[in-house]
Amino acid sequence: MQYRTKIAGTIDNGVVYMLASAFISALNGAVAKILGNDLSAMEIVFFRNIIGVLIILVTLRHTPPMLSGGKLPLLFLRGLFGFSAMILFFYTITQIPLAEAITLNKTSPLFVAILAFFLMNERLGPHAIIALLAGFTGVVMIAGPAGFSIDYDHFLGLLGGFFAACAYATIKHIRDIYDARIIVLSFVGIGTVVPMLLFFAAPFVEPPSQLLFLFPKFSLPVSSQIWMLIMIMAAISTLSQWLLTKAYSLGRAGIVGAISYSNIPFAVGFGIMLGDPLPDIWVWLGILMIIGAGLLLKKG
Repeated sequence: MQYRTKIAGTIDNGVVYMLASAFISALNGAVAKILGNDLSAMEIVFFRNIIGVLIILVTLRHTPPMLSGGKLPLLFLRGLFGFSAMILFFYTITQIPLAEAITLNKTSPLFVAILAFFLMNERLGPHAIIALLAGFTGVVMIAGPAGFSIDYDHFLGLLGGFFAACAYATIKHIRDIYDARIIVLSFVGIGTVVPMLLFFAAPFVEPPSQLLFLFPKFSLPVSSQIWMLIMIMAAISTLSQWLLTKAYSLGRAGIVGAISYSNIPFAVGFGIMLGDPLPDIWVWLGILMIIGAGLLLKKG
């Protein structure tokens, strides 16, 4: 009896941590949306990551990594995929309702299943096939049910989910040979260097209008309010990741993973507070289908 009570308490703690992580994750998206009024998506990514680099370097100085590493190309790819997912995520946050941007980012489990099938020869069972069909139908419902087509901004949000899946897939191959902080450093490091290069190139290139968001002109914020929001975003991003880690360490992965989708209704609330329209019936159906697809993949 005591054993069951202990297990139940552990699962409850995992759920609480995940709920907190989901809430803060949605809050982080809301802060990014506010910053989007004054900064480009690339500038948001740059400031978010350069602060992350400083934090990781401090921890590495305090406690050096123990694992030796050895697969630098995969480490680089993890960072590049992570940066690509982040810039597309922050860009879509500034262009479409917050809940829709976060939901599209949640399609990453669908792409993980596809990548596992093609690259790792993992079998797609009936649950997975149904989940993929439901999930991508949900994407179409969110992006434009009237014409059953996907506009450019929603497509970039979906592409961000794909790159996030690629990042997760590379982590599986390097998590046992690299310290977790080194893996994160590859992400925030590339997410700092690449924006700097794009800022430098911006005055010398004339990209098509669809790619203008990749070459913004850099300007150092002068407003104390903007700097405060940048610091808040960096702090709550770190806190959300810590809470996420605690949730998975204390609770069962299936239960905790299901609770992670609670960041979508939180995002709906924050989005409405920031002026987003209330999602219509098609968007709600799309959200529910993507959530259901993610849960079905965890089951199957």
